[in-house]
Amino acid sequence: MSEQGLSKADIDLLKKYDSPTVCNVIELFDVRPRNAGYMNEHIKACFPEMPPMVGYASTAQRRCDTEPGAGDPVVSLEHQIETFDSLPGPAVLVYQDLDEPRVAATFGDMMCKSYKTFGATGIVTSGPGRDLGQVRDLEFPAFTNGAISSHGYGYNVAIGIPVSVGGITVHPGDLIYGDSNGITTIPKVVASEVAHACAEFAAAEAVVLDYLDQDGVTLKGFAAAQGQCKQMQRELGERLSRR
Repeated sequence: MSEQGLSKADIDLLKKYDSPTVCNVIELFDVRPRNAGYMNEHIKACFPEMPPMVGYASTAQRRCDTEPGAGDPVVSLEHQIETFDSLPGPAVLVYQDLDEPRVAATFGDMMCKSYKTFGATGIVTSGPGRDLGQVRDLEFPAFTNGAISSHGYGYNVAIGIPVSVGGITVHPGDLIYGDSNGITTIPKVVASEVAHACAEFAAAEAVVLDYLDQDGVTLKGFAAAQGQCKQMQRELGERLSRR
């Protein structure tokens, strides 16, 4: 692996929390604008019941509408899988579908089983998928903009380059987090700290949620719980900003 990635313990810790919590904690570090770094509503979880997906972007561009011409670049599945070793941790395939409109599926069950067998932890595509029942049975998280039954002429034209998916640019090796709420990247410079700060952020929110579970809730008590929550979050943010 090319660089030090998150430890398995940190990855497992991140998976205990949902992507809204992860995004909220990232904001506390003030390392990127609040409207950047996460994919838009066009990229949806195919299997929202699955646990969170965490891994490093293995990027690719794909075409499905026409056959490759003589001399056109075609990247084999085997070569793509070989590049997983250059990542700092488990791969998440991130595909940009170059066809507009989309005409065929980016992936099916054979591709996903191949990826999973060689250590990948999920797939994200700006295009559709197929074989979704079989991919679910593989317990392989997938995020798409829909489904189409055919693969058309599908082939990879490039790998290991920046790709545009879900309204953001994803670079090879970016840390990717996905769950039923969608996809976010996590800045690697703060990734371990994000994993460890999620518990404290969730505890602050629990002050309000636990209060609302009580009998005899009042607006005054609700306001007090909100104030305590905001104070805890503010103190956490101040500590993180001094890191």
